[in-house]
Order: sequence, then structure tokens, then C-alpha cells
Amino acid sequence: MAWKNQGGSPWGPGPKGPWGSGPQSQGPKPSDLEDLLRRGQDRIQQLLPGGHMSGMGIALIVIAGIAIWLLSGFFRVQPDELGAVLRFGKHVRTVQPGLNYHLPYPIETVLLPKALRVSTLNIGMTVSDDSGRRGRVVRDVPEESLMLTGDENIVDVDFTVLWRIAPDGVGKFLFNIQNPEGTVKAVAESAMREVIGHSDIQPILTGARNTIESAVHQLMQKTLDSYGAGILIQQVQMQKVDPPQQVIDSFRDVQAARADLERLQNEAQTYANRVVPDARGRAAQVLQQAQGYKEQTVAEAKGQAARFLSVYDEYKKAPEVTRQRIYLETMEHVLGPADKVILDPGSSGQGVVPYLPLNELGRKTTAVPAAPVSQNGASR
Repeated sequence: MAWKNQGGSPWGPGPKGPWGSGPQSQGPKPSDLEDLLRRGQDRIQQLLPGGHMSGMGIALIVIAGIAIWLLSGFFRVQPDELGAVLRFGKHVRTVQPGLNYHLPYPIETVLLPKALRVSTLNIGMTVSDDSGRRGRVVRDVPEESLMLTGDENIVDVDFTVLWRIAPDGVGKFLFNIQNPEGTVKAVAESAMREVIGHSDIQPILTGARNTIESAVHQLMQKTLDSYGAGILIQQVQMQKVDPPQQVIDSFRDVQAARADLERLQNEAQTYANRVVPDARGRAAQVLQQAQGYKEQTVAEAKGQAARFLSVYDEYKKAPEVTRQRIYLETMEHVLGPADKVILDPGSSGQGVVPYLPLNELGRKTTAVPAAPVSQNGASR
């Protein structure tokens, strides 16, 4: 039965709809279903040969409709996309970029998220393009960047998170989370605050950036996996780590003082590394010289003792001979370097001057050679 819009409806008189409210605007009234079907049949009959529809024509129309319906299942996935095929609303498979096919609607449908594109999320700052200056303008967001450290200090942290849809998590990404970017931002800020809250300010400001980035990355991925978000965190990059603006000058003075302290310590260590080995080398040299002197002295003492013992043994065998030899050797040792004048008086002592200036003779012996002495003791 056709629905005639002639002042009534199946739910009662008057221009009312099935929920008791009539149309809100007056406009052209649509044709009813029978008129549409009739007009469609007329147009098809006009296209068919003979002007009337036969069984063969109906079959051709059905076959053509089925072919068009089947061909509607082809679809293309762009290079930065992955195709999520849904069968009656349930995710059944994920297809790669290129030409693919799914069963036509309403059996299967496809969603095409940008799963291969890496997205960038800035936290603690906003980056915008300035057309006037032809550059990028960075504005700080204190409510996101100010964080409390483990030693009860405040630090201003701006960082960037690079993320994408996990290759095996397209279905989770589409159906488990409603606002992916907001979820990643909330998880990133929470993870950074947790890591900063367990760290002291000094390592944060100096050399602990890589450690903090790695810890935040792992904590974010663990949290998102527990949510079943299907999101893969590519990288966490800390852009700026500074004390609050109100005390940044004082912190810079402290950092400069610490840098001077480290520089002086390094210089002192360098000096110690240069002086200590030199002193140790000199000490080792003195010890070696003392050891050599000790060994030389002991060897000489042992040699003298052995010589004395050998002389004593000979002395016991012939005391007079040994005594005479020792006397002669001693006199030779004593009188050898002295200046000497030897006189042979002979039997009568003729030709000998009673007084001789021995001192003068000793001085002249170096310049004038002494006259030979004859056998009788007188000089020629």
C-alpha cells in the first residue's frame, strides 16, 4: 500500500511522523515508492529492444547488476596506508599498500588509516609557521612543561614524541581508542613526569638525557600496550631542559661554577699524572743507586776481608817475612807520592855539605833536574 501524503499518515491524521512530530520545514514532497518503481520500469522498457521487458532482458540486468556489485569490491591502498577489512563490522584482516579486493558491501568494508606515516607530537611547546617571518615559531606551554624532580626542584622540559600505528595493531588502533593523538599525549606527559619525579635535577640538566629518553620510551610503550592501543613509539626526543625562567640566571651561575670546579679538578689531575710518575721514577732511580752502592760496598768489604785472611794465613806461616813485606808495602804507599832527596854518605862522608836547604831543593826539582850523585855520595 502506498503512503499518500494527503493530510494524514499511518499513525493518525495530520502531518505527523512515526515519533509524533511533523516535518519542520515545508518543501517539495518526494514521490512515493510506487511512482519511483513505475518510472524505473518505464525507463528500462524504453532501453530494451521491442519496448517491453522479456525474461532474457531481466536476466541480463540481473547479471550486470551482480557483476557491478562484485567489481565494487576492488580498492586501492595508498603507500602510507594499511587497509583494515571489516566483515559485518568485525576486523578480519589487514592488507598492504596496492590494489586489493574485499567482498562487496554490505558483506565487507574497508578502512584506510595512515598506518605507515610517522606522526610528530610536541609536548610542552607549540610549533607554528610564521608566514611573515618565513620561519617556525615555538611557544612554551608551562602547564605541560613544568615538572617536579626527585630532589624537590622544578624543571622546564619540552620534548617530542614520534609515533605510528603498529603493523600488527591496525584493528586495535581503530576500535580500542577513540582519540589516538590525545591518548599518546596524555601517556607521554605522564611517563615523562614519572621519570623526572624519580631523578635529581643535576643529572637532568647535564648528561642524563639519553637515559631519561630511553626510560620514557619504554614506559610509554608499556602503557600503550596495556591499553591495547596498537601504537608503536618510534622515538622520544628532549628538546629543551632548563630551570624555570624566574631562576634560570642563578642556575646558570651554579652551572658555571661547577664547570670551573671540574676544569680545575681536571687540571690538578693532569698535573698529578705528570708529576707523580716523575717522582716515582726518581725514587726508583735512587733506590737502584743505593742498592748498587750497597752491593759494591759489601763486595769490597768481603774482598778486603778475604785479602786480610789470606795475608793472615801467610803471616802465620812466616811471621818475619810477612811483617817485612807489610812494612815495605806500607812505606811504599806512604812515601811514594812524597818529594825525596836521597844521600849516600859512604864510609867517610867526604864531599857532603853539613847543611842542605832541603825546602829549596824540593822547589827546584820541578824546574832544574838534580845533578847525578857519584858513588861516594857527592854531587857532580
